[in-house]
Amino acid sequence: MEVNIADPWKNILENEFKKDYFKDLTEFVKAEYKNNECFPKGKDIFAAFDFCAFDDLKVVIIGQDPYHGPNQANGLCFSVKDGIPHPPSLINIFKEISTDLKQEYPQSGNLEKWAKQGVLLLNATLTVRAHEAGSHQKKGWETFTDEVIKQISNEKENIVFLLWGGFAKKKKKLIDSKKHHILESGHPSPLSANRGYWFGNQHFSKTNEFLKSICKKEINW
Repeated sequence: MEVNIADPWKNILENEFKKDYFKDLTEFVKAEYKNNECFPKGKDIFAAFDFCAFDDLKVVIIGQDPYHGPNQANGLCFSVKDGIPHPPSLINIFKEISTDLKQEYPQSGNLEKWAKQGVLLLNATLTVRAHEAGSHQKKGWETFTDEVIKQISNEKENIVFLLWGGFAKKKKKLIDSKKHHILESGHPSPLSANRGYWFGNQHFSKTNEFLKSICKKEINW
């Protein structure tokens, strides 16, 4: 597993790459990709950092696992490649955007355009075995991505953290709520959304209102 992350992400996270847990994680991931079909493609494992420059960071969205179906995962949480059918959670995200911002449902499920505007689309676990949800959990990825969240909290201010669902909400303890803006809701998955815990959260307009209030450019969702 090659860790090619652009500066200043690289400088901020450099110490993690030297730790024993990360070396063990690297060996595990290499073996998994050699012996099994895994997602995303090797070059896309750190795509969240490739597309969202640290200096441009405005918003953090925390997911759990990459999609484990063929051709879905592209290294950005909730995102799929162009031309791939939208998974259920992404459909509900787009429905909420359409209602909240009074705009058309997007055709492409590729969220690279968000990342390029300063939205870090961070899964807690950056790899997964095909058709086996959660198969790469508790191997070290969570330690690494928790450190990413801590460093963002320490190094930046006025970042909007969108915590969707119980898993993401647990990350709240890593964030300095006096320095940052935290929005919480249910998860966009059908199970949660259909119970009324997702729709109507208005997180997209609320994020833009906050960014506007601190004289930052709003996100074109």
